[in-house]
Amino acid sequence: MTDKHAAESLIKAARALARKVDTLSFDGSVAYVYNPLHYAWNAHECYLQTYAASQKKVLFLGMNPGPWGMVQTGVPFGEIEAVKNWLGIETKIGKPPREHPKRPVEGFYCSKSEVSGRRLWGLFKERFGTAASFFKDHFVANYCPLVFMESSGRNKTPNTLPAAQTKKLYAACDEHLAKVIDHVHPQWVIGIGAFAAQRLACCIPESSVIKLGRILHPSPASPAANKDWSGAALRQLEALGVW
Repeated sequence: MTDKHAAESLIKAARALARKVDTLSFDGSVAYVYNPLHYAWNAHECYLQTYAASQKKVLFLGMNPGPWGMVQTGVPFGEIEAVKNWLGIETKIGKPPREHPKRPVEGFYCSKSEVSGRRLWGLFKERFGTAASFFKDHFVANYCPLVFMESSGRNKTPNTLPAAQTKKLYAACDEHLAKVIDHVHPQWVIGIGAFAAQRLACCIPESSVIKLGRILHPSPASPAANKDWSGAALRQLEALGVW
């Protein structure tokens, strides 16, 4: 079986998720919604084809795309330099139907850097050297593919949306996450931050042998993450027994 065919189930699942979340509506403080699984699909498909073709020991899960990461590259925590130079992915990126003037999608030409992605992929590079070595036993995914913004351009995370708006969103994302777990068949699932760990806990049956863990989110919005995040995350993974 070729790598392309081995990853086909996740590619189909991602396409289905993109279609489902497109049917949802968001109001109130949500003024803009970006879906990188559409306008950055080529890059995301390349990521899945290249790195999701086999079972893994560890699945890392993030919350949703960041404005200078997956929004620009279509790859979870997709800090541009890491995606281009470590993951070896660079494709043409399109545009969302409605674009906030303060949050343009410039793809791999974007000059800004996603701190969370730089920290996360930096840790993996330091630990494993090459992307091929890391992805031999690990995979990184996001729970929700959508980006939410206020009229000011300020980012809104899924957990800040009203419950009435997240019910269908979480149902679609839970279904997709279950498919990712089934495909990757990990021994460990690691939530990058509290929200991701909570969604993982909801999607793993109590009878499952899969082990659940959590590491500190690398976002600079977290004061704790700005004090040697990589060292803190490494200690957490070693304490869990993941590494």
